[in-house]
Amino acid sequence: MRAPDIYEGSPTPVTAFLSIAPKISISANMSRVSIYGSYGATLQQIFFFCSIASMILGALAAMAQTKVKRPLAHSSIGHVGYIRTGFSCGTLEGIQSLLIGIFIYASMTIDAFAIVPALRQTRVKYIADLGALAKTNPISAITFSITMFSYAGIPPLAGFRSKFYLFFAALGCGAYFLAPVGVVTSVIGRWAAGRLP
Repeated sequence: MRAPDIYEGSPTPVTAFLSIAPKISISANMSRVSIYGSYGATLQQIFFFCSIASMILGALAAMAQTKVKRPLAHSSIGHVGYIRTGFSCGTLEGIQSLLIGIFIYASMTIDAFAIVPALRQTRVKYIADLGALAKTNPISAITFSITMFSYAGIPPLAGFRSKFYLFFAALGCGAYFLAPVGVVTSVIGRWAAGRLP
């Protein structure tokens, strides 16, 4: 719950590092556990629940934010749930979708946090201030819009493919409740991330 405050108060390079590095580290360690060992149905249900809770929390909390960095923090919370979906399956397809998801998430996050310092230089702090960005800096506006649409999972972009692979892996392992919840939270997240562009 402190992630939005940390994102808002920290320097942008630190925020970018804290957004990407722990997720990659945890995903790598958990993948190693699932590849070399196995876990029972009870632990898998706990992973499913944590994934659903993270997706719902990230999507719903992002709706009420007014600053630029805070929705990125809540999107990060939601993306942990999406990435955990691939791990929760405990199958090879789940691990492959997790790796694809973490790579796409890392590239989207690097792009988003490369643009945020440029937004800060133009005194853009609130989402409402982004309306004039297309007039003052159209290249940054287009790049930021494409990145946010990818975060939201709009179909031709990489974020959609990441979520597609993760939800398809969830359906493949029999998590018939997890995939629709992920789709619903992704639609809610589209509204929240769609406000930024």
